[in-house]
Amino acid sequence: MDTRPIGVFDSGVGGIIVFSEIIKKLPNENIIYLGDTARLPYGTKSKETIIEYTKQAINFLIKQNVKAIVIACGTATSLSWKEVKDLYDLPIVGIIKPTVESLEPSIRTIGVIGTSGTIKSNAWENEIKSIYPDTTVISKACPILAQMAEDGWTENDIAKLVIKEYLNTFKNTNIEKLILGCTHYPLFTKIIKTELDGNIEIIDTGERCAKFLEGLLTEKKLINNEEPEYKFYLTDTESKFLEIANKILKGIYIIDREHIKPVKIG
Repeated sequence: MDTRPIGVFDSGVGGIIVFSEIIKKLPNENIIYLGDTARLPYGTKSKETIIEYTKQAINFLIKQNVKAIVIACGTATSLSWKEVKDLYDLPIVGIIKPTVESLEPSIRTIGVIGTSGTIKSNAWENEIKSIYPDTTVISKACPILAQMAEDGWTENDIAKLVIKEYLNTFKNTNIEKLILGCTHYPLFTKIIKTELDGNIEIIDTGERCAKFLEGLLTEKKLINNEEPEYKFYLTDTESKFLEIANKILKGIYIIDREHIKPVKIG
């Protein structure tokens, strides 16, 4: 048994979706969540900047004695995971590899939406093609959705109009699945489903990442069986983090203001 916590890192509240899936799969694990709310959105920043931010987050979490780290951010995964995964002596999991490895081999055409940085990196397409070379990948950058999610604009008329515009890319493309390549995007799932053909499967990376993490910790004998403790750190507490996080968690767990601690990582 290993009682050390798991570190979970995102630019903001989107990673709470991954957190929620982890506590379902691994209900006894201690977790430290870091949201870099002072510097979001990540999607418009350079690769060099994102790598530096990711290293700062990882270094902070390592100081908290974590046993594994989940980069619960699409942009940070796509731009920095390959750069940092071998720099540290502990498992570092991103959202891309676990999701792609869980796809069915029969998939022929798949859509991906993500931040500008994520789509520009071609990280999803490269990973999919490395395993399923005959699969066609259609990608679309949706640059303002992450900030809209942080502001709580996920179900209003503006969100409907923006998503309708973005998803026009996939009309008449015969995609079988749509990967939500940013952890903020599941907050728009209801609208996305309305805009897409009902036969198109929407893939939320959180569940697949949590399942991958469960297998990894089991394999490495790092599982904890005691009562869990959760800690939350934000680099800027003046945000709608609490409101949106608790909406995501839907009573699975309630984050109170006293659970949130401010921190500087850069």
